[in-house]
Amino acid sequence: MTYSIVARDEDTGELGVAVQSQAFNTGAAVPWLRPGVGAVATQSFTDRRYGWRGLELLAGGASASTALEQLRTGDALVELRQVGIVGADGSYAQWTGAHCVRDAGHAHGESWIAQANMVASPRVWEAMGEAFDTAGGELARRLMAALEAAEDAGGDWRGRGGAAVVVVPATGEPWERVVDIRVEEGDSSLVELRRLLELALAYRAANRATHDRAAIGREAGLPETHVLLLALQDAGSAGDIDTARSILAQLERANPRWRDVLQASARVPGMEALGALLDAPEHG
Repeated sequence: MTYSIVARDEDTGELGVAVQSQAFNTGAAVPWLRPGVGAVATQSFTDRRYGWRGLELLAGGASASTALEQLRTGDALVELRQVGIVGADGSYAQWTGAHCVRDAGHAHGESWIAQANMVASPRVWEAMGEAFDTAGGELARRLMAALEAAEDAGGDWRGRGGAAVVVVPATGEPWERVVDIRVEEGDSSLVELRRLLELALAYRAANRATHDRAAIGREAGLPETHVLLLALQDAGSAGDIDTARSILAQLERANPRWRDVLQASARVPGMEALGALLDAPEHG
């Protein structure tokens, strides 16, 4: 009893699913994604087989429509299911069973498919697509905008609960994620999901930056300890020994065991220079 959107970013090839339901823990059941393969939303008397097996079929070369047809075959409760599948190639397939709780239906656009059941208005699935098309920014933010638009259009008529946004890269290992966040329950689940999404994207931007990491982190409102660690990386990249020592001293005043963390981090490929910097002799 859920509304969801499955989409592909035409510029980056990322795939994503966003979902909200009054049901608890819906983010663990509805979204299924694999880089370079596809994304599935399985809902309405949810059968997780549609997610797991759907991705297996896509990975084996089946089209989205063929995969969905195979999954429906032999399912005694097929008329209670609602499913959306998007392949990594942009192809899609959708199904809303005749016995899904009203209002129930689905819609699609050039790079998205949306589906909803047990919602307060038949505007919900169309509203998701419209918001996705007009929102800016990366895929995760457009998916979040779609959920908020669905809620504004009526949402699940029972109220709010579990919600999630999951995005995977265009290529990569099955476990790789760009964003993977969820809220398990609560009337403010979408508000909390938006907060967590912005925080997740801020961490990602700061950690992936090659310079000005601390400035990015501070502007995004990341915790001060993380900002200091980013500043330490900035100093290491610049070869600024004095600044690095000053930052390390601040961390050690908070807890001397931070040096242990940094010494371990220096063994990570790409971080060796930081270890050498911290071990450098004092001036004078």
